[in-house]
Amino acid sequence: MALRARIQQLSARLRLGTRGRAVRGGERRAPGAAAPGTRLHPGGGIVTVTVAARPRPRRRALGWIAEHAILVAIGVLFIAPVAFVFLTSLMSDKQALTASLIPTTWHWENYLRVFQTVPLLQWFGNSALYAVLATAFMLLSSVPAAYALARIRFRGSGALFLCIIVAMLLPPQVTAIPIYVMWSQLHLTGTLWPLILPNLLGDAFSIFLLRQFFLTIPKEYADAARIDGCSEWAVLLRVIVPMARPGIAAAGLFMFFNSWNDYYGPLLYTSENSAAWPVAYGLASFRSVHGTDWSITMTMTILVMVPVVIIFFFAQKIFVEGITLTGVKG
Repeated sequence: MALRARIQQLSARLRLGTRGRAVRGGERRAPGAAAPGTRLHPGGGIVTVTVAARPRPRRRALGWIAEHAILVAIGVLFIAPVAFVFLTSLMSDKQALTASLIPTTWHWENYLRVFQTVPLLQWFGNSALYAVLATAFMLLSSVPAAYALARIRFRGSGALFLCIIVAMLLPPQVTAIPIYVMWSQLHLTGTLWPLILPNLLGDAFSIFLLRQFFLTIPKEYADAARIDGCSEWAVLLRVIVPMARPGIAAAGLFMFFNSWNDYYGPLLYTSENSAAWPVAYGLASFRSVHGTDWSITMTMTILVMVPVVIIFFFAQKIFVEGITLTGVKG
């Protein structure tokens, strides 16, 4: 209280500028009013407030328009070929040879006529057998191999993984002739088995993908299972596999799509037996024999795409998760 009594009270007067001039009339404010960018503190002081500049609405609108225009353009680039194939599948045989983009008459009966023209159901069955068995055999062999390379340290594991990388980069045409001779001596050419059985020995890309995913799983889970008395097989089946479902699903989908769309393998091993043709090779052979019937060819193309689109539609979440969670450790 004594200190407050000693403080000199200044009389109210106009504030001077930095050069001692009086404040102009236009700058005078009511007593107690704060200057722009400041506010009065309850104790009597002045606190400076920084006001963030708001983005201009026009600039934000232009950015939004540009972003969506680019996305729409990319979407059109992906959708345009599929739309062209679908519209051509609904044209007549004569109109399919012209430059028309829209059918003058919508021939929905083409989707029934294609089953009468070629053994499409048999080709679909061959493709399903090939894709399902190849995927199952690949998972049975690649999952243990990837686990061993990721979690079990042994002499030569690095060199073995390097060999797998080299095998992944090696074109299949390099070993096509000796492998064909081997299957021919086993009297299995003209069937799908030369395409299915090699997956029992693993797939280089799948082993690489699964190994990278297994490396992202913390080691503590496997160590805890070993302390509880689990063997390496039990650790793999009870701990690693349930936690690696996204990665395993991604590898399986890659293998399924690759087998379903495979043309080179069936061309090499099944071309001599039309009863063993999968749908991808059957489509290509049909186009070469009936080169002018483009409406039926496009109809078959749409039907071949349907199973892949349906599977990816329902499995896209786990597929994307398996790809994004696959690290590059090791």
